[in-house]
Amino acid sequence: MSGFVEKPEPLEVPGLVHLHTGKVRELYQNEAGELVMVASDRLSAYDWVLPSEIPDKGRVLTQLSLWWFDQLADLVPNHVLSTDLPAGAPADWAGRTLVCKSLEMVPVECVARGYLTGSGLLEYDESRTVCGLALPEGLVDGSELPAPIFTPAAKAAVGEHDENVSYEEVARQVGAETAAQLRQTTLAVYGRALDVARERGLILADTKFEFGFEGERLILADEVLTPDSSRFWPADLWEPGHAQPSYDKQFVRNWLTSPASGWDRKSEQPPPALPQDVVDATRAKYIEAYERLTGTAW
Repeated sequence: MSGFVEKPEPLEVPGLVHLHTGKVRELYQNEAGELVMVASDRLSAYDWVLPSEIPDKGRVLTQLSLWWFDQLADLVPNHVLSTDLPAGAPADWAGRTLVCKSLEMVPVECVARGYLTGSGLLEYDESRTVCGLALPEGLVDGSELPAPIFTPAAKAAVGEHDENVSYEEVARQVGAETAAQLRQTTLAVYGRALDVARERGLILADTKFEFGFEGERLILADEVLTPDSSRFWPADLWEPGHAQPSYDKQFVRNWLTSPASGWDRKSEQPPPALPQDVVDATRAKYIEAYERLTGTAW
């Protein structure tokens, strides 16, 4: 059992129809049939959406995604039409709202990995493979892979784990031509982002993308290359053999699994609210990632 500790009631906005409440985003449709994505300050960990929010997080994710969409524009088109606030939208939506194309979404999380960690490491330790791809002996947590790999996952419902699947399974689901296009585009975008991050003293260990189709055209959608969808590590501290310091919600995970939280991850009880120092440290980490990547002050 997991999901939302307390699912929020979506705001009613004239001219918009609420479609979906995700872990982080609210999704609406406007009268023109375009999607309106609003990134909240919600935070998820261990498949729970927590009761505490991280101030500015939704704006950081939105502004960082927009910056990355610009860096990638020559490689793949994206779904953003406008950052204008819909008429009648609350002032709090400023900076966290994107008006986007309505796409036929591909039901696959497109994951690229250049380094071994997370669920990839767990599978490697069992079988020396990741998503069925054979890897050399002797790799450890944080090892750089011989070359980046495409390791797709099947999308799961809120509160469930995305499940790693083989490339062959993706080809069965979406067709061989689309599978090849997904793999090629995912690895091209990851390669560009890896270089951009490296110039800024960061390692992009892995990331996930979502794509949709506008007719025959493959379009990059959702958020892109944020601390919510990617693992960024400080390059000067990289040391394979253990978990790396990361620009993400590790402060939150560490506190939730510590005696201080009093929470048993294996129980069906929802996690407690976060203490202020954990909220502040997590906010600072998101902002530091934004500033290091974009080179501009938040």
